[in-house]
Amino acid sequence: MAPSAAPQRIVIENAAIATVDSQDTEYASGHLVIADNRIETVGAGPAPEGLTNVVRRIDATGHLITPGLVNTHHHFYQWITRGLATDHNLFNWLVALYPTWARIDEPMVRAAAQGSLAMMARGGVTTAMDHHYVYPQGSGDLSGAIIGAARDMGVRFTLARGSMDRSEKDGGLPPDFAVETTEGALAATEETVKKHHDASFDAMTQVAVAPCSPFSISTELLREGAALGRRLGVRMHTHGSETVEEEKFCHELFGMGPTDYFESTGFLGEDVWMAHCVHMNDSDIAAFARTKTGVAHCPSSNARLAAGIARVPDMLAAGVPVGLGVDGTASNESGELHTELRNALLINRLGAHKEAALNARQALRLGTYGGAQVLGRADQIGSLEAGKLADLVLWKIDGIGHSSIADPVTAIVFGAAAPVTASFVNGKQIVEANRLLTVDEEAIARDTRAEAQRLARIAASA
Repeated sequence: MAPSAAPQRIVIENAAIATVDSQDTEYASGHLVIADNRIETVGAGPAPEGLTNVVRRIDATGHLITPGLVNTHHHFYQWITRGLATDHNLFNWLVALYPTWARIDEPMVRAAAQGSLAMMARGGVTTAMDHHYVYPQGSGDLSGAIIGAARDMGVRFTLARGSMDRSEKDGGLPPDFAVETTEGALAATEETVKKHHDASFDAMTQVAVAPCSPFSISTELLREGAALGRRLGVRMHTHGSETVEEEKFCHELFGMGPTDYFESTGFLGEDVWMAHCVHMNDSDIAAFARTKTGVAHCPSSNARLAAGIARVPDMLAAGVPVGLGVDGTASNESGELHTELRNALLINRLGAHKEAALNARQALRLGTYGGAQVLGRADQIGSLEAGKLADLVLWKIDGIGHSSIADPVTAIVFGAAAPVTASFVNGKQIVEANRLLTVDEEAIARDTRAEAQRLARIAASA
């Protein structure tokens, strides 16, 4: 048997390092060595002497290294409907935008995915996810377009293959022509999992089963979706407890609140994560903790749609896995996850726990290790530890925006959005000096503008 090739190494030195490991280990000046696609060593001071096959050395003086950010909830297609219905709550916002969203097609979705991914990746996201649930008839291979965009960008990616089967005629919110049949949605989801899901340790693409939300899906789709996910061995995702209107809807239609409804259909568990979870009582939080159901916290979107303040400190205290999400860019127009570190901290301090709600390191953990937990990948990503995948970010903190803040983690959480000098995914650099290396940013800007205008014209003429 031929010996395996010696790993190629990248050595990074002289950086402050926040590992976000179980002890929150940090180094004021340390090193990190990448060997192929894994972290080989991380520690204080310079890298070990005598390393072979070193293809690059980086002097990271003036930088903080953290794990790459992990996004746990998004709707990429909304990139081409940003800035609309800006003064609406969730239900009215959905009613206003569903008729437009229902007319998306493959070129639109591909361009929107590129725009969404580009904005996140250049801001430190190394693992992205997209909850795509709008599949108009004859619109093309939307799942393939999204996965292809993530592959081209070079980010690690989870597609939450969404679905809707409850339209206006059944008491739901989407137009009748925007939904699938229950059987069709389940079959298409299974096909997507079998075609695209990679269960390996260093997988770049994974797929989750993700019916949209209680007010756009039938109980059968939710129950059968949970059974499908467990039969295929993949994770499940949906929206839950986002607004008081949803709470009222569930009580009127199902005779119980959202959490009890989800549990009755099998849609709670350590293989499930839920977006938003704003309106959770003590019993709901206890159910999530007992079942290890994860939460994607989306502070900016929750504020944009006036949904409320999620009880994140109480969830964390109970042992609920919590990560951060951008959410769709029609309700968080910036489309960036690194700003959510700051927003999560600030917005949660407006709640009952006030200044004790979250601190800088808890916010960083939400955006890294917490997100990895929620996506079921905490053994592989989310912290800087030997043997884990080399997904990491170098934040520049010696510039005007951060140099007078002594603590590096405080600088990137409390301060302005820090510039990304370098971002690595699977050991490969995808960002340098705040610019993407894998795609043409100007071309993406042109394409997304053109597709947004085309969608607007189609919607206006319908």
